[in-house]
This record gives sequence, structure tokens and C-alpha cells, in this order.
Amino acid sequence: MTDEAPPEETQPFGAPIGPRPTWTPPSSYPAYPPPGTTPLTAQAEVATSSTRARPAGWMWPAVVALALVLGVGGGVAGSVIYDQTSSDSSSSSGGGTGPGLSQTGARTAPPLDADSTSVAAVAQELLPSTVQISAEYEGQANGATGSGFVLDSAGHIVTNNHVVASAADDDGPIEIVDQDGNRFEATVVGRSPVYDLAVLYSDGAKQMKPASLGESLALHVGDPVVAFGSPLGLSSTVTSGIVSALQRPVTTGDADASSYINAVQTDAAINPGNSGGPLVNLLGQVVGVNSAIATTGGGATGTESGNIGVGFAIPIEQVKVTADQILRTGEARYPVIGAKVQTGQQDGKGAEVDSVVDGTPADEAGMKAGDVVVALEGQRVSDGIALIVSIRSHQPGETLTFTVDRDGDEKDLRVTLDSEVG
Repeated sequence: MTDEAPPEETQPFGAPIGPRPTWTPPSSYPAYPPPGTTPLTAQAEVATSSTRARPAGWMWPAVVALALVLGVGGGVAGSVIYDQTSSDSSSSSGGGTGPGLSQTGARTAPPLDADSTSVAAVAQELLPSTVQISAEYEGQANGATGSGFVLDSAGHIVTNNHVVASAADDDGPIEIVDQDGNRFEATVVGRSPVYDLAVLYSDGAKQMKPASLGESLALHVGDPVVAFGSPLGLSSTVTSGIVSALQRPVTTGDADASSYINAVQTDAAINPGNSGGPLVNLLGQVVGVNSAIATTGGGATGTESGNIGVGFAIPIEQVKVTADQILRTGEARYPVIGAKVQTGQQDGKGAEVDSVVDGTPADEAGMKAGDVVVALEGQRVSDGIALIVSIRSHQPGETLTFTVDRDGDEKDLRVTLDSEVG
């Protein structure tokens, strides 16, 4: 891996309970990274055959910043640190070498009838599956709060990496709180700073109803969605809105671990503490994990800006892939091609390649510094971040066609995606 582009203003997405840290660089990011380069790496997603067109560009006003909510996590994916407490064959074994997501009791069938859907029905279905997460933050027990949801019947919970990163790094305590206020200890099975996802384990979660996992690829702009979580520490909170955009390229994180998201954008009210909670369709299926919000830059002064009607969720397809990898192996992997791409350019003309590492897939395919990637698999690429999130819709090992502009001539290069742990 090579150095990331320098960060600017953002906040992580899970509010501190005690005195709040000042959100200044390097723990924050803008809607656009500043001029520079960042590794051309990407995560995998489940559905690799989607033909939905990505928005052509994403020029946002300079005053808008992305906010995560809490400390951003660095390092590689954590190893499994929970002990096997049951002989239940559906539970993962220690070391992250247990069965995959399809074998741990995950649900996919819509729990609600399409003819009788309502926000109230969705709330009744999902609240028992949603948890508040309280985690150590920079040495302070219960210093951070976020949200999560029950993934399967084996006791696994999905949340954002940045909610539990500090606790995971320090071996600090993590607790989950159910709808009735019961508190249970939780431990980290594995996490991915690159994807901003983490899988936890709690014996208490085995008694909770798993959420049903849907498909973000089935969404349309304007579809109603419901967000669950613990904004501002207010547990079991439900807000509703619509899908306001799809496949929105956004980047969050810090200089050590940036998370690039091909996000589901929503106007459902999302605030600090919602991080890791589910975004749900009216059939009662989870379609994304709430991860970031747009703010007007309040984090620069040390205050946490709230909802302004623009929130972002990690698509559930990515969550399925990452959770399955973590449950089977204890770590997550993401595609790389061995090049760096400019991320500060916003002219919509493509993604300029800054450098190519010898012996990597990009090098072997003939990619060169100065090439401008204008399309991936026939879909137009507007800038560096758009290219990264486009790659993230594919799996390591796939061979993709990169269309590059080289000195005015377009060439098609076939690149086979490699992978790294993250």
C-alpha cells in the first residue's frame, strides 16, 4: 500500500458520551479530498453484474463536509478475539475460521407483505433487531456510542469500524444494548477499516431476532426508506425518508485508512450515534449500513453538526461480502491493481494515473503514469474517487476493461484485480 491523500474535515459517526474531542485534521475529511494521490484500491461487492448507471459527477459546494462520527480506525482487519461459548454448530469458531454468512442463520426473505407496508410496520419488525453499541474510546470506558443490527442467529452483529476501532485497538470493553435496555458484552470478530465495517459477537445477541438482508441494487431514487439507531445516544430511534441518490461516490476515514463508498444517499434524518445502524426498505429488509452524513462544516470548530438531509449508507451487497469474509477467515480483502490515481481533480474528464508499481496487475496490463481512465467496463469515469468506487463493485480475481486516454488516443486495457487485507 502507498500513502493516502492528506485528509481534511470530517467527523466520525457515533457520538462520544463524555467530553467530546475536537474534530480537526487528521481525523476529518471534506466531500472531496484535496489535490493529491491515493492508492487505487477498492473493496468487493456481491452484485457484480449491475447495469445501473452511476451519477456522472458529484460536484458539491465547498462548504459541505462529510462527517463520520467518532474516532477513525486504522490498522489491518482485527483477528477474532471472542471465545466460543456454545457448542451450537451455527456459531463461528475461534480464529475467524467458522462457517460463512449463508450458514450462520442470516435471513433474506422479506418479513413484511408488500400490500401492507408502513413505517410503523417496519419499525415493529426492525427495532428488536437493532442495538445500541457502547465502546471504549481513547481509554474512556463507554466513551463512544453507535448502532448496529443482529446479522444472524449465531450472535453476530454488524456495525461501522469507526464505532469500535478505538476499543479494538486498546482491547477495551464493548457492550450492546437491546431494545429493552439489557446490556451484553461484545467482542470483535473482525473489522475492515477500508470498508468501515466490523462484525461483533455477543452471546446475548443469540436471543435476538436477526434482521433480514435485502438488496440495495433493487432500490430506485424516490423509494421510501427507514433509518434505525441511537442518534445522540437516544436508543431505538426511527426516522424515515427516501432514497435521494444511488451509487454516490463518497470517501470517509483518515490518512491511514480511507473508506470509499458507492453509497446509498438518503434524506432520512441521520445524526451522530446512528453509525452502524440499518437503513431499511418498506419490506423490512436492510439495504444499507448508515455510515456518514454531509454537514456544513461545523466539525471544524469542535462541534458536531447534525442532519441536513444528506446521509450515506454502505450498500448491503458490500456488507454481505465483508461479513462473509470475516466470518470465514477473520479478515476482509479488497481489490487492488497496483497504481495510484489523482483524487483532487474535479473536472469530470476522468481519473489520472499518477504512478504504476512494477510487476502489479496495472503494470502487466500496460497501464502507465499519465494515462487518464475514462471508463471502466464501458461505464464513464468522471474522477479518481469515482474510479475507486467503481472498482469496488467487483471482486478480486475479476478481469476488467479499463478505457484510458493516452495522449489523445483511447486504449482498452484488461486488468485482473489483485487483493489485499484491509
